[in-house]
Amino acid sequence: MTPSFQDSQPLSGDTGSLRPTQALSVSELNHQARHLLESSFMQVWVEGELSSFSRPSSGHWYFSLKDRKSQVRCAMFRGFNQRVRAIPKEGDQVRIRGKVTLYESRGDFQIIVEHIEPAGLGALQQAFEELKRKLQTEGLFDAARKKPIPALPRHIGVITSPTGAAIHDILTVLSRRCPAIPVTLYPTAVQGKAATNDIVRAIEQAQNHGVADVLIIGRGGGSLEDLWCFNEEAVARAIAACRIPTVSAVGHEVDVTIADFVADLRAPTPSAAAEKISPDQSQWLRQLSEQELRLANAARRALKRLSVQLEHLTARLRDPRRELQEKAQRMDDLELRLGKAMKQKLERWDVSTGHLAQRLAMQSPQKQLTTSREALGRIEERLFAVTRLTIRQQRDRMEHLAQTLNVVSPLATLGRGYAIVRGPAGDIIRDAGNLSPGDRISARVARGEIEAEVTSVKSGPE
Repeated sequence: MTPSFQDSQPLSGDTGSLRPTQALSVSELNHQARHLLESSFMQVWVEGELSSFSRPSSGHWYFSLKDRKSQVRCAMFRGFNQRVRAIPKEGDQVRIRGKVTLYESRGDFQIIVEHIEPAGLGALQQAFEELKRKLQTEGLFDAARKKPIPALPRHIGVITSPTGAAIHDILTVLSRRCPAIPVTLYPTAVQGKAATNDIVRAIEQAQNHGVADVLIIGRGGGSLEDLWCFNEEAVARAIAACRIPTVSAVGHEVDVTIADFVADLRAPTPSAAAEKISPDQSQWLRQLSEQELRLANAARRALKRLSVQLEHLTARLRDPRRELQEKAQRMDDLELRLGKAMKQKLERWDVSTGHLAQRLAMQSPQKQLTTSREALGRIEERLFAVTRLTIRQQRDRMEHLAQTLNVVSPLATLGRGYAIVRGPAGDIIRDAGNLSPGDRISARVARGEIEAEVTSVKSGPE
């Protein structure tokens, strides 16, 4: 007789102790499995071949990563995938960063992806970030060390490939905006192993040449590997040490290289670099025409005003001999009045001087000076005494306050063996119930600070 499902019993082991009333529901099992996965794998990097890629109307991405033996489901939500410059496609070798979890509704093991990049670029990106941090720490990115770009360059130097699109774009823009500015090309490779030394030599050549007062350094767009020579430390240091103001113009607008950070100015493209450093001749012509018109109008107004003044002065003009006679008569009159006034003034001064001499003889200042010196000496002695007393009182008060402060100081409490404990958010912990096992805490003691992890919590009475 075939046994029924109800008649079946555990064969052996611990499974016999699990009663039907203790069985987990599917939802509970999936929830516990998800919690276990998320707590065991905080964040992982996984590399593999992308397959089964889909993009529903929600904007989220769903795909699988596989290798020769296995595959894993992945989900990348819209908030993260909007940062990706190029949408991946079937068969791409990619490298992802994300969190391992379980989709509870279906019980599917999956990775919630936060970052995706082509496989093989991880090492380059890491090298980029390490060099960026190093040069930034040395101050090569500081705005204070950047040289100003001349508003009207007399000569422009360009360091790029003579056969690339960048030099064509730069010359096209310059010929349109201001063809009078001379341009010197310092040819160099802008891709491959030899490009780094070529670019450094070109920068040195431009400085030795001594004609350019601004340098454009760059190339057209390309992959990260294509642009890598502009992420080399030798190129970055050569740009930073260049005596000529430099403009970095590497790739497209979205491309960012180390050269962009150390250059005195960053342009999103070679064409934009030419736009930024060159004046617009058409705008100059418009401004000159406007200035010419304003100058002509101002000259006409000035001539008209001077003509009116000339006519007015001509009408007022008299015989100069008559004018000289009147001036001579006026001078004689003033001379007589001046002599009389000076005589009267001298007489009054003689009388006043006599009176002052008599008053000075009657009131000698010697006695007053002696009395004032004696009073000043007494005041000075009192001031010194009061000052010494005040300083002594303030010193006593400060010593008393210092003793009082030391008694109530938290450092004195710490010196008696107590500690101040702060939780993961930096708040002071007064109740053990506010902590959970696994929390990171810090304890301030009398000398130093201790970092620790909570393994258990025992709450005390309130």
